[in-house]
Amino acid sequence: SSVARLLARRLGVAYVSSGLLYRAATLAALRTSFDLSDEDALIELLGRHQVTLHADAHGNRVSIDGVDVTDELNTDAIDVAVSTVARHPRVRAWVTDRLREVQGSFVIDGRDMGTAVFPHARVKFFLTADPEIRAARRAGERSGELRQIAERLRKRDEQDARQSAPAPDAIFIDTGTLTLGQVVDEVLSRVQAVLPGGLDER
Repeated sequence: SSVARLLARRLGVAYVSSGLLYRAATLAALRTSFDLSDEDALIELLGRHQVTLHADAHGNRVSIDGVDVTDELNTDAIDVAVSTVARHPRVRAWVTDRLREVQGSFVIDGRDMGTAVFPHARVKFFLTADPEIRAARRAGERSGELRQIAERLRKRDEQDARQSAPAPDAIFIDTGTLTLGQVVDEVLSRVQAVLPGGLDER
């Protein structure tokens, strides 16, 4: 996500945060106080409300029935509940539909963005690195945490193997030996090579 955010800034376009839609769905559910494990009820609830993600180069805002709820999406209650809501396949499909409504050029990250959500995106990337390197980045080089974090990352990779499969036309970049800035530079150069006429190129 750090690469995606910085790339969007360099390109002067929106960075789309798909996670806000899961949080908006969770907010709508918490307002009604029903069982978050009830997928049918969740889908019926979401069908009764207009949830929209507004994204531009200045950030992301989310509205429910025309009312901006962005500032309500990062609370402890939602932090605790959002994973339960996001597990439902039909909620994920609902998020995909909302993401496809976003207009204009933007940068988005996620394990299935290039395969399930935006299979026709003009430029796709698959960033990879060994679990130990990713763990060191997360732990801030605190060696006592590295083994535990690396093991969690390996398990998550195994659990999400299907969802994390790269698109056939994705550009692979091993970020293991690169700094954040170097990764952004590399991705930007690949975008410019694929779209020499800029983001408006059709």
